[in-house]
Amino acid sequence: MINISPNLGVEIVTYMAIAFVFLIGGGVLFAAVLYVVDITQTEHAIRRNYPVIGRFRYFFEHMGTFFRQYFFAMDREEMPFNREQRNYVYRASKDVDTTVAFGSTRDLNPVGTVMFVNCPFPTLEEDAADTSGVTIGPDCATPFTTKSLFNISGMSYGAISDVAVTALSRGAAAAGAWMNTGEGGLSPFHLLGGGDIVFQIGTAKYGVRDEDGNLCDDKLREVAAHQRVRMFEIKLSQGAKPGKGGILPGGKVTPQISEIRGIPAGQDSISPNRHPEVDSAADLLDLISRVRAATGKPVGFKVVIGAFGWLETLFEEIKRRGLESAPDFITVDSADGGTGAAPSSLIDYVGLPISESLPLLVDLLVAHGLRDRVKVIASGKLVTPAEAAWALCVGADFCVSARGFMFALGCIQALQCNKNTCPTGITTHNPRLQKGLDPNDKALRVQHYIENMTHEIGVIAHSCGVREPRLLRRYHARMVTADGRSVPLDSMHPDAEANRAGAD
Repeated sequence: MINISPNLGVEIVTYMAIAFVFLIGGGVLFAAVLYVVDITQTEHAIRRNYPVIGRFRYFFEHMGTFFRQYFFAMDREEMPFNREQRNYVYRASKDVDTTVAFGSTRDLNPVGTVMFVNCPFPTLEEDAADTSGVTIGPDCATPFTTKSLFNISGMSYGAISDVAVTALSRGAAAAGAWMNTGEGGLSPFHLLGGGDIVFQIGTAKYGVRDEDGNLCDDKLREVAAHQRVRMFEIKLSQGAKPGKGGILPGGKVTPQISEIRGIPAGQDSISPNRHPEVDSAADLLDLISRVRAATGKPVGFKVVIGAFGWLETLFEEIKRRGLESAPDFITVDSADGGTGAAPSSLIDYVGLPISESLPLLVDLLVAHGLRDRVKVIASGKLVTPAEAAWALCVGADFCVSARGFMFALGCIQALQCNKNTCPTGITTHNPRLQKGLDPNDKALRVQHYIENMTHEIGVIAHSCGVREPRLLRRYHARMVTADGRSVPLDSMHPDAEANRAGAD
C-alpha cells in the first residue's frame, strides 16, 4: 500500500517556488555578468552603450533572414530567388495546379523586362511536335543524342548529401533528363537512378586524378566505361565564384567522399582557381582533345564569361586546327551566384549575368561559323518556364539548373549551404538532418519538376506559333528599354539572327 503524504500538494508548491526563485536568481546573476562584460569591452559600441539588451541586435539580424521571406518581402522582390519563383518550383515539383488568378503581379515596366510575343494563330495541340533530339559530339566514338530540354546542373556529392544525390539521380532518370556530377567525382549515388550523367572535371581533377593531383588518363577511361556517363564537362569557372576554385569544408569530407575524390578525410578541400595546365586557348583545346581521345565521348567546358576576347582567340584557333578540335558544347553560367560557397566579393561583383553573356556567346559562334558544331547549354537562375524559354529564344540548345532542383528537393532558402546545418538535409552530412529528406518522395518531385517545366516551356512556344521549343527565335521575345518601350530581341542582336537559319 502506498502512503501519500497529506501535505504533498504543499510540498510540491514549495519546491516549485524554490526552483522559481533559483531560476530568477540565476537569470539575474547571468544578466549581471553580461552587463559587466559588455560595459567593459571595447570592441562593440552597441553592446558598450546598451549592455545586455544590445546583444538582441545580433539575434534579430540573424532571424530577419528567415522572417523576411515569410512576412515582409513582397512576392517578387526577394533575392536571390523571390517567393513567386520558389512557389512555382514547389507547385511544379508536387505536380499541383500552377495556374494563378486575378491577373499577374509581375511589373512589366522595368528596363530589361522580357515578354514573349504571342501570335494570332497559336499552334494547335495536334500540330505540336515532340521536342527535337539534339546530337552532341557527332564525330566522337560515342556521341550523345537527347531530347531533354531541362537538366540538372553540377552539384557535387560532398557539397550536397548522398540522399539528395540519390533523389536527383532517380528523378532525372524517370524524366529522361541528364544529371551533372559537379566537380566532386562520380559517386555510387549518381549511378543509382540509371539515368544519363555528365561528368564534370574541376580544377582539382577529383575522381580522375593521380596521387599528385594531375589528370590521369586511366581514371578517365574508368569513368567513361560507365555506359550512363554520356559527356565530360571541363569546369573553367562557375557562377558562384568565377576565378576561384571549389571550397569543401573539412567537416563535409567524410571517408567516403575522401575515397571518391582522392583527398584526405576531415580536411578542407580547396581547388586551384584554374586548371594549372591550361594557360591559353590553345591549352584548353589540347585538354579537350586529350579527354575526348581517352574517353571517346563528347567533351565541352563550363565558363562564366567576363572578358571575352579570349573567345575570339579560341574560335580562331579552332578554325586553324579544324572543326574536329572544337569543344562539343559550351555551358555558359551566369555570374549572379550559385549553390557553391564563395566570397561575397565574387558572387556580387565578378562576371557577366547570363542576360548579357548568353547572346554574346551565341553571336560569336555564329560569326565564326561554329554554331552548328558547338552546342550551347545555358545555366543561371533559369528556374521557371519563362526564363528557360528566353534562353532558347536567344540561342541555347539546353537549359540546366542547380538551385531550381534544390527547391524541388525542399530547399527553403535558409542560406546554410556553406555550412553543415542545412535544415532540409540537402547540403548537410548530419544524419539527423538528412532523415528529413526521403529520396523516394523527392525523386518523384524532381521528375515532376522536369516534366512540368518542359510542358510549360512548350506552352510558351505554342503561344508564339512554333511547333516545339527549340524553334523559338529572338523575334519571339521583346525587352523593355530605357524609354519605356519594348524592342524585339533580334533588333538588339541582328547579325546572329540573320545567320541562325544555317544552324537549325
